[in-house]
Amino acid sequence: METAALLPLLEQLDDNVDELEEVLAPILRSTVVETSKKLPVLDKAKFHVMITYALESLIFSYLRLHGVNAKEHPVFRELTRVKQYFEKIKTLETPPEQRTMVLDKQAASRFIKHGLAGNDKLDLQREEQLAKEKARTQLKASLLAKKAKATPETTSKNISSGSNSDFNPNVDSDDDVVDDAVLQDPESSEIATGSQKKAKKKKAKSGAQEAKHKKRSKEDRRERHKERRKKKEESRKART
Repeated sequence: METAALLPLLEQLDDNVDELEEVLAPILRSTVVETSKKLPVLDKAKFHVMITYALESLIFSYLRLHGVNAKEHPVFRELTRVKQYFEKIKTLETPPEQRTMVLDKQAASRFIKHGLAGNDKLDLQREEQLAKEKARTQLKASLLAKKAKATPETTSKNISSGSNSDFNPNVDSDDDVVDDAVLQDPESSEIATGSQKKAKKKKAKSGAQEAKHKKRSKEDRRERHKERRKKKEESRKART
C-alpha cells in the first residue's frame, strides 16, 4: 500500500484510541475491585467477563500480528470459555416465557356434562351420588348438633361428681390407702419381716462383740494386776 492510503487509516486509529482512553478513564483511575463493589451482582459479572475478554482478545491479536498461530495457543481456549459466560449472562437476563395455554376447568366440565347428558344410566348414577352426598352431610350435621347439646350436660355431671368425691369424709387418705395396700400385699409383708430379722441379727452380733471386748479388757486388767504384784514382791525380796 502507498503512504497516501495509510495516512487516513492512521488518523482513524488515533481517533479511536483517544475515544477508548476517554471511555476507559473511570476504570483506569481505580482498581477493578473498587469499581466492581459499587455494581450489582449481574453488572459485576458482566464487568469481570468484559475485562477478561478484552485482555485475552488483545493477546490473541498480538500473537496474530507476530505470525503465531493463535488458534493453537491456550489463549484461544480461554476466549471460548469466556464466550460461554456471555451466553450464561444472556440466559439470566432474558425472563422466562409465560405459558399462554391454560386449562379452563369450568369449560372442560361443561363439555363433559354436555357429552354425557344423553346417557340415561349415567344421569341416574349422578343423581344417586348427589342424593347420597346430601344425606351424608345431613347426618353429619345432625350428629354434630347432638354432640354439642350433650357436651354441657356431661361436663356439669362430671363437675358435680368431682366435687362430691373431693369433699367426701368417708374417703380414706392416701397414707391409709398405702398402709392397707402394704398389709394386703404378702410380698411387702415378707420384705418387712426380713428387714426386721436382719436388724435383730445385727444387734445380736454387736452385743456379742461388746461382751467379748469387755471380757478381754477384764482379763487384761487381771494380768496387769498380777504383774504389778510380782514386781512388788521381787522388789521387797531384793531389799531384804
